[in-house]
Amino acid sequence: MNVLVLGGSGFIGSHVVDRLVNSGLKVRVLDRAPGRFRPLQAGAEYIYADFRDPASILEALTDIDVVMHLVSASVPGTAALNPQADVSDNLVPTISLLEAMTRLKVHKLIYLSSGGTVYGIPENVPTKETEPLNPICSYGIVKVAIEQYIRLYTREHGIAATILRPSNIYGPRQGHTGQQGVVGTFLHRAMNDEPIKVWGDGSVVRDYLYVDDLAALCMRCATSQATGSFNAGYGEGLTINDVIEQISAVTGKKLHVSYCEGREHDVPVSVLDITAARQVFGFSPRTDFASGVMQQWNWLRSVSN
Repeated sequence: MNVLVLGGSGFIGSHVVDRLVNSGLKVRVLDRAPGRFRPLQAGAEYIYADFRDPASILEALTDIDVVMHLVSASVPGTAALNPQADVSDNLVPTISLLEAMTRLKVHKLIYLSSGGTVYGIPENVPTKETEPLNPICSYGIVKVAIEQYIRLYTREHGIAATILRPSNIYGPRQGHTGQQGVVGTFLHRAMNDEPIKVWGDGSVVRDYLYVDDLAALCMRCATSQATGSFNAGYGEGLTINDVIEQISAVTGKKLHVSYCEGREHDVPVSVLDITAARQVFGFSPRTDFASGVMQQWNWLRSVSN
């Protein structure tokens, strides 16, 4: 089986590529540049190009059986600042990808959506995949739009699509510039004895999933015939203050925290029901939060020496 991983040099993508290669699959990566935090995976082929370039996508799709679309040119904060770029850099290129897959008769797609934003403020927590999709931020709106276009191409062109809606992902190789997640950012600031900024009072609840658990699920999706939309989380919630407490315990440091006004695009509580992924793919997260934070902390110290 030949797998194309779009965004395979990134934080999540690099872990997915490792899983796929170690399972004996033939892997091609398309990304803008090599990964920042590890050497190239020797068992993968790399193409450096822009996801927004249709010609590069057509080239990368040659002889491919499965496409894993892990590219996101934005995060909720940046999408809120520039919604037009969110559309032009994420939605439009994904439609071009679907067109190219249809043209070359590549029928299997796995897409990483967002479990934290597509539901908006959910009516029920933990939240099932059947919950209404009512995003309250540009990032979530574009993710839902992409999901809808994938369903359109599923109906009209026979693309077999699996949509994963991950929660907040953390672990080694995560960036720590404040764009990829609070765990990486807080750990980096703790290491450098820098203050931590929290939007709101720290009561926002999120579901945190270790990156290798998500990578294992992605690999199961690649080798499965199952299609549909599936949550990918740990299934439990932690407040930001819980995260700060755990990071303090792992690092042995007293964190200097400043609280500021909350943001309108932050959903108060987001915890995913992962029953469907358990039943269909045998998904069972193996890494608890304390262990995952410790592994990320050890990795961060190793690359900072």
